[in-house]
Amino acid sequence: MSGTQLTLGVRLRDDARWANFHGERNAAAASLIRAACGDPAHPLLVICGDEDTGKSHLLQAACHDYESTGHSAACFSLAELRELGPQALAGIEAMELIALDDVHLVIGVPEWEEALFHLYNRARDLGHQVMITLNDTPAAHGFTLADLRSRFQEGLLVQLGTYRDDDRVVILQARAEQRGLVLSSEVAGFIMRRSSRRLGALLSILDQLDENSLQAQRRLTIPFVKSVMGW
Repeated sequence: MSGTQLTLGVRLRDDARWANFHGERNAAAASLIRAACGDPAHPLLVICGDEDTGKSHLLQAACHDYESTGHSAACFSLAELRELGPQALAGIEAMELIALDDVHLVIGVPEWEEALFHLYNRARDLGHQVMITLNDTPAAHGFTLADLRSRFQEGLLVQLGTYRDDDRVVILQARAEQRGLVLSSEVAGFIMRRSSRRLGALLSILDQLDENSLQAQRRLTIPFVKSVMGW
């Protein structure tokens, strides 16, 4: 695998691990993916769910899991790779885990589908594992290559559910606790009323509050949140 290809991989977030995946709604799905990690009986895992369900987190957690046991893994974002063309996939089957995020973005594009089909076949022949994320099940997508649809439908399908507001509060409070912060339900509810309910947006706000709380030596109160966020 060339240095150029390595730079195409997603930089793994340190907090994207199994232990940091909170919320009961998708706990069973996360456990299923973790159990399938490295299992030769599952050469392909297909993780399906809406944008805000933690798919990327789970891919990166799997990569961390592989690396912690001395195996090679890399995560690639199709949102970034599609601008480079399907040749960007060449050679990445050398990784023992190939994690491909947002694959639905290139479904329906013949040259991409063919490249994905051959990548999966090469990886499987090497005994390596492929994990992909989609925004819906393979059956719901309009493939141009029937063989790729067939491959994806043969994979272990893991369906993620959309988080409810109470799930988001639990996740936000758990992440805050890991940072040594206390986030009350009242303050968490205030943040959710004033911001996007997307987990990514909520966790980004937590990043800002964490940084400013260290500087100001202040607790996470509603007045403090208002001052930091300009609300």
